Amino acid sequence: MPHRARRLIVLTVVSGVLLGTLLITAFGQGATRQPSQALPGPASRLLPVGPPTPLTVALHGGLRIQLPVAQSRVTAIGYHSSGDGAIPLNPLGHQGNEGALSRLAHKIFGGGGAGFLYYQLSGGETAVLDVGAGPGTDVYAPVDGTIVGISDYILNGQTYGVRIDIQPSAAPSLVVSLTHLSADPALTVGSTIAASSTKVGRVLDLSGVERQALSGFTQDAGNHVAIELRAAATLLP
Repeated sequence: MPHRARRLIVLTVVSGVLLGTLLITAFGQGATRQPSQALPGPASRLLPVGPPTPLTVALHGGLRIQLPVAQSRVTAIGYHSSGDGAIPLNPLGHQGNEGALSRLAHKIFGGGGAGFLYYQLSGGETAVLDVGAGPGTDVYAPVDGTIVGISDYILNGQTYGVRIDIQPSAAPSLVVSLTHLSADPALTVGSTIAASSTKVGRVLDLSGVERQALSGFTQDAGNHVAIELRAAATLLP
């Protein structure tokens, strides 16, 4: 009996040590994993942000259109038609609302793009690029080039901000136009600008005067900066 009692005591002690070790290890690992899995708090979205990290969102030949808004401020990206002869852009990324047949074809044959999402806002045209962001968001140059025009943007007979026309260094025969924004006070005609680093203005709130198609894919009113491409010879005054 004494021998059996000693064995029972030893087994009990060993089991207790093993159990304690397992518990300490489990809780210790949980404590070290938790910080790495935590998501940034919503307050970080309220902090000021600088220029966007360079990211090409659309192409036309050798011309690259860069994201004009800091990535953390973008609500959605969309394309739609234009009624005044804008040149279609070639979207990068992949379409988030493509049809079932297109999705099936991409699964079978590949393609369809990768990376960020964009949405087709009307028909199949890509003449106007809308980059969604809240009112007041800083807008930066989408291309390297020179400011060749700053004019009133007229909507339903009223002036709402400006249209900024840029002659891109990579394609001098073309003009990149930005609307739905107010101009930065430091911007003047003749200014040389750099993509993703020169601030050109701020997003305006036009949700009360214009139907914002982008709102169907965002959680806000769908405000945005609009980008179009035209031949310099046909630029409207």
